[in-house]
Amino acid sequence: MVDLLGYPFVQQALLAAAALGLVSGCLAPLVVARKMSFAVHGTAELAFTGAAAALLFGVSVGTGALAGAVVAALLLGLLGQRGTERDSVIGAILSFGLGVGVLLLWLNPERTANKFSLLVGQIVGVDSADVLLLTACALLVLLVFAFVYRPLLFASVDPDVAAARGVPARVLTPLFAVLVGVATALGVQTVGALLVLALMVTPGAAAARVTASPLKATVLAVVFAEAAVLGGIVLSLAPGAPVSAFVTIISFVIYLACRVIGKRRLSRLTRTPAAA
Repeated sequence: MVDLLGYPFVQQALLAAAALGLVSGCLAPLVVARKMSFAVHGTAELAFTGAAAALLFGVSVGTGALAGAVVAALLLGLLGQRGTERDSVIGAILSFGLGVGVLLLWLNPERTANKFSLLVGQIVGVDSADVLLLTACALLVLLVFAFVYRPLLFASVDPDVAAARGVPARVLTPLFAVLVGVATALGVQTVGALLVLALMVTPGAAAARVTASPLKATVLAVVFAEAAVLGGIVLSLAPGAPVSAFVTIISFVIYLACRVIGKRRLSRLTRTPAAA
């Protein structure tokens, strides 16, 4: 493991993973608050479709995944404005993206290792150009997210009052969907399209179990996401196993630990007034 950490492709993968962990950790609490876990999964499927198309036509996989995720995010944000029809819209887009992606992989009989990595991730496929693309996209997402964070948080916590106060929810919803789509696309090469939920949802769900403060939840989600993705890459080096397996295991262990901590804290708070 120590020897492999000296290779340039491993160091590039760690840099890309650090950027991914920062972005996904910042977005994850609001993804959980806005109940967008299923939407993230649907976006990942179209990111997989875009990556499969890029692999077929010989262009950058990261660029293809990014284009597919942005298209998916726009469709989800525009077609799923109403909460009553959001799940059906996501299901339709998810199945469409997965079906087209499978067709594109079938049309490309070569590069079987690359095709498998689109689903479960592969650090070998991350080069210096991908690191630059990931870093630039991560900075752009963070800048836009910082600009719209306060109204977006208001609309996520109390949408009715936010709408009464003039918060443009119809603009913020597709915009946040695009930010989530870009972040999801960043994780396709490292974690894979099937298991990107481990970074986009699980850290936010874990942080929500131990704190109600939005700022603390964001900080904890970033720490959890970084621990999962960086730890997953390091642990996968020696056995040569897919990165996503270790990333999901670490994320789930953190989530279980936060559930236990949150349950104990809640029981302690409920016992104190009763004793008084």
